[in-house]
Amino acid sequence: QRHLVESGGDSVQTGGSLRLSCVVSGDTSRPSCLHWFRQAPGKEREGVASISERGFTQYADSVKGRFTLSKDKAKNILYLQMDNLKPEDSAMYYCAEEGLGTWCPVVVATYNSWGQGTQVTVSP
Repeated sequence: QRHLVESGGDSVQTGGSLRLSCVVSGDTSRPSCLHWFRQAPGKEREGVASISERGFTQYADSVKGRFTLSKDKAKNILYLQMDNLKPEDSAMYYCAEEGLGTWCPVVVATYNSWGQGTQVTVSP
């Protein structure tokens, strides 16, 4: 099983930027999909972005053109660069892993493991 630890959340104003990081440890030899999802109070979980073992990324329509997902395979760190942030982006952000790493849709039914989350707050 993998252990994931997120960081980088903060409070910013509309239009600002943040970069979230997720350190992945444990059984990193097994290929899998890596994800960022978010959840705001009273709202359902929302898949934000995913990346396959080969680096193919997919994004939710709500963040396309504003968020960029990348990973440093050597360091086992997943990044989410968030630009032009909006108040509706406010949520707890989690990184997670699942699947076999080949086809990695943004929306999945369940994850194998996820971190404790990092809070992003965007003020008007």
